[in-house]
Amino acid sequence: MSKDNSKDKLWKGRFTEPTDAFVEKFTASVNFDKRLYAYDIAGSKAHARMLEKCGILTKTDRDQILQGLEDIQIDIESGNFAWSVELEDVHMNIEARLTAKIGAAGKKLHTGRSRNDQVATDIRLYLRDAIDHIKSELTRLQTALLNLAEAEADTIMPGFTHLQVAQPISFGHHMMAWFEMLVRDQGRFLDCQQRMNVSPLGSAALAGTSYPIDRFYTAEQLGFTRPSENSLDSVSDRDFAIEFNAAASLLLTHLSRFSEELILWASAQFDFINLPDRFCTGSSIMPQKKNPDVPELVRGKVGRVNGNLISLLTLMKGQPLAYNKDNQEDKEPLFDTVDTVMDCVRSFADMVPAIETKNDNMYKAAHSGFSTATDLADYLVRKGLPFRDAHEVVGLAVKSGVELNKDLSDMSLDELQKFSMQIENDVFEVLTLEGSIASRNHIGGTAPEQVRSAINRAREKLT
Repeated sequence: MSKDNSKDKLWKGRFTEPTDAFVEKFTASVNFDKRLYAYDIAGSKAHARMLEKCGILTKTDRDQILQGLEDIQIDIESGNFAWSVELEDVHMNIEARLTAKIGAAGKKLHTGRSRNDQVATDIRLYLRDAIDHIKSELTRLQTALLNLAEAEADTIMPGFTHLQVAQPISFGHHMMAWFEMLVRDQGRFLDCQQRMNVSPLGSAALAGTSYPIDRFYTAEQLGFTRPSENSLDSVSDRDFAIEFNAAASLLLTHLSRFSEELILWASAQFDFINLPDRFCTGSSIMPQKKNPDVPELVRGKVGRVNGNLISLLTLMKGQPLAYNKDNQEDKEPLFDTVDTVMDCVRSFADMVPAIETKNDNMYKAAHSGFSTATDLADYLVRKGLPFRDAHEVVGLAVKSGVELNKDLSDMSLDELQKFSMQIENDVFEVLTLEGSIASRNHIGGTAPEQVRSAINRAREKLT
């Protein structure tokens, strides 16, 4: 039997029977949207100030509302606020408490607005702050990558394509590749933040309001660049949430790829790096194990963030204008994505500075797999041989090296000249790992000089 809660509802006038008990729980969002309380209160304060400025509220009413909202925020943050499912959401919980505290003035706060524009405002304020926090953690991670790249600019490792040894590169150059990915991620979050920074407040339910409000004033109060242009779009738009989640999916994809490499490099088979114990766990049965759980978990987190993106896209695809109850389902995937991204970026920003490189192992790996074969082909081209002919010559040399278990740089001049008499003593300058990476001395190349220049330019971008 349903409890008669109709008398508690802020919309009780139209209804003649109480909400079904199950429906009440099913439709309530307060258990997850209460995290918006600070933004809801900030929006209500700006709205109250605007109503007084426009002559809709008295100064006394405004001051009572502002003080009441201050007190409620203190109650919430001190744990002295009882959230009620019967009041559905964060907005009605706060408004009901405000009315209970200050009386009739509390009932005037909702003049000229709706929960539709209220929640749209709250989520934008929340996400704007969340992006600031994410950008800050990304900057911390980028700084860690720059520091590691600078320390290891001269460290030689094998570069891979198809996970096969391709050419020698600087470890610092590899770190700068991850830095560039994060630059794009930063840009996407900034772009999303700038596009979403318009105020829906004052759009009311869908058509605006008949009260003489000042939407520019509330937009300015809340740090928005301007009020939104169309009231229908304002209350139903969730593009910004989808765009944020899309940026988050790309970021987590990048961190997942980074994780995969760290996992490989930390394995006994590669043994390129050591991850400190505090970022790893052990096995309950195999005492020798040191598992790279942090990067493994980050690699797995991309699945839930991608799922949240699909959830939000699917949520919006069939909705007519304007607001629909479906939109209540936007918050949980959005909140989960924010929390997941924050945790993943923080874990990497903490972990990357602690990575220990095993330079000798990387150098040894780069020396195997004929990583300077392309350098030999380029050498022959400079001697006048067409590249396709040079490619064939080097291919034959590599085939011989495989049979002899001997790298190109370990072959004698006589052995190399069996494949082309254009090969001379100076060939060994290009067959060394150091000579190979030093020769890529152009912007974007792996030469240590270029890596350091890239780091300097990157530091200027971050400041």
